[in-house]
Amino acid sequence: MLPYLQLLRLPTVFTAMADIILGFVLTQGFLYGPLTAGAVPGPALELSWNHPLEFVGLLVASACLYLSGMVFNDVFDVQQDTAERPGRPIPSGRVTLRSAAMLGCVLMMVGVGAAAAVSLVSMVVAMLLVIAILGYDSYLKRTPLGPLAMGTCRFLNVLLGGSLQTQLADLLNSPLLPAAIGLGAYIVGVTVFARTEARTSSRWQLALAQLIMNVGFGVLIWLMVSSPGRSAVGVSLAMLLVVAFTINRRGLEALRSPSPATVQGSIKVMLLSLVILDATLIHWHLNQADGLGIGVMHAIATSLLVVPAMLLSRFIPMT
Repeated sequence: MLPYLQLLRLPTVFTAMADIILGFVLTQGFLYGPLTAGAVPGPALELSWNHPLEFVGLLVASACLYLSGMVFNDVFDVQQDTAERPGRPIPSGRVTLRSAAMLGCVLMMVGVGAAAAVSLVSMVVAMLLVIAILGYDSYLKRTPLGPLAMGTCRFLNVLLGGSLQTQLADLLNSPLLPAAIGLGAYIVGVTVFARTEARTSSRWQLALAQLIMNVGFGVLIWLMVSSPGRSAVGVSLAMLLVVAFTINRRGLEALRSPSPATVQGSIKVMLLSLVILDATLIHWHLNQADGLGIGVMHAIATSLLVVPAMLLSRFIPMT
């Protein structure tokens, strides 16, 4: 099974699951009642498990679509990987091209099916995500639009988590859209950073990538400090700034030594930091319920997704 798990880049799937939790919390309140206009999560809202099957369905849809994207990435890149990464599962012959393509198709169909079982809106978002995934894997990643396409995939994945929200006006007035834009911009930067990870990267490319990632951080900071009715953002903002500092420090290390080992190590940190970014936004969104500690509870629960990702990354490369 190890070659297939390497083909899937399994550790990274937990970042996609964290996006779903974030989108769900921003629009549904997760364990608590739906966050309608003016509602504040806290003791006044009834403690209940809202939409458990729908939540699981969105997790399954996101995980399957994300993993299918990993598989098709290698399917379309088989010639390049044969030259640059001959140890990858398909070039090494441990997984046949036909088996990989079949696995990708099955995962994609299951993902869309799971989304369709949740709601029509979820199915539409999942179909848009399929288009973005296949567009990136097949062609766009070799063009200047590649990073934007990858950022679009992350943007849509966050929206998928909030796709139970069927009222467009409520969706646009929620923090979901700017959160998805900020995380999408961050991934655009990470993708630029990783474009030449298999060989020595150019410093201007790494610098540009770092700039784009900081644009994403800027959007998230703006979201925290500008949303009406959101007070006491200090802890959440400090958490976000710690993540931004860590990412920038790793980026500067890669600028000083743009070797494949340094760049790939930085990419691993950048990908895992997505989980912490999601957890930070969840903490910020629920921070007015300190009496019950639900902000801390949900943030910790989300950030724990880093644990299996880090453990698996010891055996299965994330890049």
